[in-house]
Amino acid sequence: MTPSVESDRGVATVWAAVGIAVLASLAVFGLHLGEALVARHHAESAADLAALAAAAHMVTGEQYACSQARRVTDRMRVALVSCRAENWDVLVAVGAQPPGWLANLGTATARARAGPA
Repeated sequence: MTPSVESDRGVATVWAAVGIAVLASLAVFGLHLGEALVARHHAESAADLAALAAAAHMVTGEQYACSQARRVTDRMRVALVSCRAENWDVLVAVGAQPPGWLANLGTATARARAGPA
């Protein structure tokens, strides 16, 4: 008893098409995951730089120091969520909007703290 050759016609083409679709979907998912990670790293960098800029101007007062933090975040195209002084330390929180449809999922946020050594 041998299986009919007629029943196997075209099955390899269907499986190949399904395999290619799965691989393409994984590649697109990987690209979007990479975009989200870049947005998070951008937010972290902006928070670090804003905290350092604010800490460098802390002797002139909290308001001026936070204005320097805002200047940095504006130039890096992220939103300054909060800036406050705690003793001589400056605490900064920023938010970065991911590109494309990922913006619907939320904002990438980061916090940083800087002060005298």
